Amino acid sequence: MAQLRKTSRPQRTVQVAQQGGGLVVGYVRVSSKAQNYATQRHAIEQCAGQRSDTITLWLEEKLSGKTLKRPVLDQLRTQVRLGTVRRIYTFKLDRLTRSGVADTFAVVQEMRDNGTELVCVADGYKFDDSPAADAVIFALSLGAKLERAAIADRIAAARVRVEAEGGSWGRPRSLDDEQVAKVLKLHEDGASLSEIASATGTPRSTVQRLLTKAG
Repeated sequence: MAQLRKTSRPQRTVQVAQQGGGLVVGYVRVSSKAQNYATQRHAIEQCAGQRSDTITLWLEEKLSGKTLKRPVLDQLRTQVRLGTVRRIYTFKLDRLTRSGVADTFAVVQEMRDNGTELVCVADGYKFDDSPAADAVIFALSLGAKLERAAIADRIAAARVRVEAEGGSWGRPRSLDDEQVAKVLKLHEDGASLSEIASATGTPRSTVQRLLTKAG
């Protein structure tokens, strides 16, 4: 196994020996430094193995998907445009972008135009160049954008309530807005501190501090 070239944190590139016929890329993205890639990587490896594929290039990124301007995604798109990528595995379509329908279509169409197959493991759809695939892409990308809006609304509502009660709003630096919203939602649903910490990949003490601030 050939090692490995790394970019500056929080992005990372891991390359292994290349097979013939172009790169098979595994792309994983999480939104905060407190999260890890293990779940996404495992799912991708399982799916690739079922198709007798070996991931020849891992691309890893710890940045929000609210913008396309991300170094590792830029690297992936450059490789696609050069025609060196045969297939891309990612966990879900929203790992590529959560910035709306137009951005999602731009990325997917770029892959189609350059002969790159996109496999989104958890979504379970074939993103070929067909009207049916376009409809699925539209629905998923719109859903991701609406989910981001709902997250922002939930956080804003919590902030208003805390400040109205005389508290000060803040959050641990290790959590991004998506993680904060998930912690609050799990707490509202009755999950314990340990369950929330496990579900979000966040230290229990960090969850406790957040919930204390949120009241």
